[in-house]
Amino acid sequence: MSEQYVAAVDQGTTSTRCMIFNREGRVVVADQKEHQQIFPQAGWVEHDALEIWNNAREVTAGALAKADLTASDIAAVGITNQRETALVWDRTTGEPVYNAIVWQDTRTDAICQQLGALGGGADRYKAKVGLPLATYFSGPKVRWILDNVDGARERAEAGDLVFGNMDTWMIWNMTGGPEGGLHFTDPTNASRTMLMDLDTLSWDDGIADEMGIPLSMLPEIRSSSEVYGEVRERGVLHDVPVAGDLGDQQAATFGQACLAVGEAKNTYGTGNFMLINTGTQKVASKNGLLTTVCYKIGDRDTVYALEGSIAVSGSLVQWLRDNLQMIASAPEIEALANTVSDNGGCYFVPAFSGLFAPYWRADARGAIVGLTRFINKGHLARAVLEATAFQSREVLDAMNADSGVDLTTLKVDGGMVVNETLMQFQADILGVPVVRPVVAETTALGAAYAAGLAVGYWSGEDDIRTNWAEDKRWEPNMDEALRDKLYRKWRKAVTKTFDWVDDD
Repeated sequence: MSEQYVAAVDQGTTSTRCMIFNREGRVVVADQKEHQQIFPQAGWVEHDALEIWNNAREVTAGALAKADLTASDIAAVGITNQRETALVWDRTTGEPVYNAIVWQDTRTDAICQQLGALGGGADRYKAKVGLPLATYFSGPKVRWILDNVDGARERAEAGDLVFGNMDTWMIWNMTGGPEGGLHFTDPTNASRTMLMDLDTLSWDDGIADEMGIPLSMLPEIRSSSEVYGEVRERGVLHDVPVAGDLGDQQAATFGQACLAVGEAKNTYGTGNFMLINTGTQKVASKNGLLTTVCYKIGDRDTVYALEGSIAVSGSLVQWLRDNLQMIASAPEIEALANTVSDNGGCYFVPAFSGLFAPYWRADARGAIVGLTRFINKGHLARAVLEATAFQSREVLDAMNADSGVDLTTLKVDGGMVVNETLMQFQADILGVPVVRPVVAETTALGAAYAAGLAVGYWSGEDDIRTNWAEDKRWEPNMDEALRDKLYRKWRKAVTKTFDWVDDD
């Protein structure tokens, strides 16, 4: 038999791609397609789930065609996904009852406030689920759909509707859809719903009842790495085992080989997400971080993580491109930022959908502060890049405080790590080295590893450590006094975004 490979379907916020990897963890081939971003009104963000499923089929076929591979060349396929994006669909027809409500969407703020008013405020469920009551998570989105789509609640209570994050939607369709599709998720995704008990890895009846979500809607929780089933007969990967499922940030952590306690990574995508492996102990955050499942491999003990979630980073560059049309393509921002030597005193706080970690302020909205006649578009471009680095510094400070261990190196991945100006500023503002791996798109790689481990393609976690390789390192070279001054002004700028949304 010719050499086999492992495939991963990476269903992200702005695009879906299929990547195929070899035993060394290197990309053999990739195919990618963007999907529409739907903004029905301010604060609302939706995706067409049927468009995404069609795109997934196209990119999977495209990747195989590019490398002249067939299903028999693929040992297993893993799934990774934008996590808190919630979808409700009819289990008989496969038709969504409403668009997928995206993780950035803020329409559920009133629901979160109502639940918090029952007692405990934003921390009502935190001891069990590791999360504050916030619009970010899936549970309140399901409640909104059941409350606002005609007939949805009745159909859900009759057992006709099911719910899933986008991993569940992918697995269900890949394994047959209405014709026997499997309704599964893994603990990393389930831990982002606000409905799963972190200790037992099972749905919490009481929380589901308070949110008005029938338990019959919820997928079965399986481990992140096991054979769930096989791709349907009509699929281009027909009969290939579907064997890995990890939420995108946990997948990136796994792909970055952050497999020991205290190892951390930061992913620069639509948003920014820093995770630190806390081992088999879940750590309750006192500094605005999330306690979450990092991964669960087969029947081994669950591994937990602390996470700092930042809503807007790469999407701020998109906003500069699409809404202001200051650049024609995202990579142009680096050249524009380098037309000036610093930000000129200008700071951009991108609280487009409120602020996530460590503030959790749904009432915040974006602000550009420090404007003078001196400021030009180069300063604005630099402020856009620096916003990502400053937000990451806030999360790292919280992580150091919660974990009791000061991080000495930060592994980075995601689309923005090709931006050398940003990476150098990130090292400067953190005061620690920033390291980029050879394979920067570690999200798909992590899902491939989970699937490959389940079928014995890789023998264990040592293979993952061996495959990881450093590509480039940025050392901090900023004067400490300047670092402190810039960060102090950033923190001041953040306070200008608070209390913007009111009841009027």
